[in-house]
Amino acid sequence: MRRDSIFYKLFQQSPTLLFELLTNPPSNADEYRFDSVAVKEPKFEIDGVFLPPLNQNPGVVYFCEVQFQKDEQLYERVFAESYLYFYRNRARFSNLQIVIIYPSRSLEQTDISPYLSQLNSPQVHRIYLDELGDIRSLPLWVALMVLTTLEEESSTEEARYLLKRSQQEVPQAENRAIIDLLTTIMVYKFEGKSQREVEKMLGITLQQTRVYREIKEEGREVEARSLILRLLTRKVGELPQEVRQKVESLSLEQLENLGEALLDFTSMADLDAWLKSI
Repeated sequence: MRRDSIFYKLFQQSPTLLFELLTNPPSNADEYRFDSVAVKEPKFEIDGVFLPPLNQNPGVVYFCEVQFQKDEQLYERVFAESYLYFYRNRARFSNLQIVIIYPSRSLEQTDISPYLSQLNSPQVHRIYLDELGDIRSLPLWVALMVLTTLEEESSTEEARYLLKRSQQEVPQAENRAIIDLLTTIMVYKFEGKSQREVEKMLGITLQQTRVYREIKEEGREVEARSLILRLLTRKVGELPQEVRQKVESLSLEQLENLGEALLDFTSMADLDAWLKSI
């Protein structure tokens, strides 16, 4: 299960989620922007960085690492990447904070003796998801993080509970985002199950998810494009390749507008004029 990508999707949807895990979050947590950054010479790619608002300069930068596999040199890498990026961008930031998220303490690096001073400082935060408490008592976005750590037999019941809770507690737009992420988590957990089985497990239909909506939208575009091309051929004759390519590149909304306009076409010139007008 690719939990790191799921967690970064969670942070993209709700950047304030990181600060819900901390005892002393910044007062302007809702103004932070989640991003990934690169550090050259040597080349580092840091996936989880929370950048302070541009109008707060210098501000505090937060580095986040999600670690679901044992890595005996994790702290070497995290501290090297974070401090090097901080050094390269010292004028932008007044301070830095580092957050490492583990499913449990068992996956923490074994030899931490070289980093005791950093790990015990107020600038470094180690979060163990299995120690956050009952999943049903946690904020919804935090609960989604914990859901990734549950065993299969308990994850289905908790996922259904979180779906029901999201419908009651959050606005419709945010609820859709939660459904999408929760569905993604469960699909990763139960890779061997069919779509129908996942639907039944969650008590929803995948028609409610972003993936299904995108597929449906793509299907409508394909059908509309095919129909419009056939109608145009009947109306104005065989389309030149260049014109055909222009029609094929139109969005669904543009195709629908063309479908209405072509009723009045009598020649290729009408089509050319319409394409130039958009």
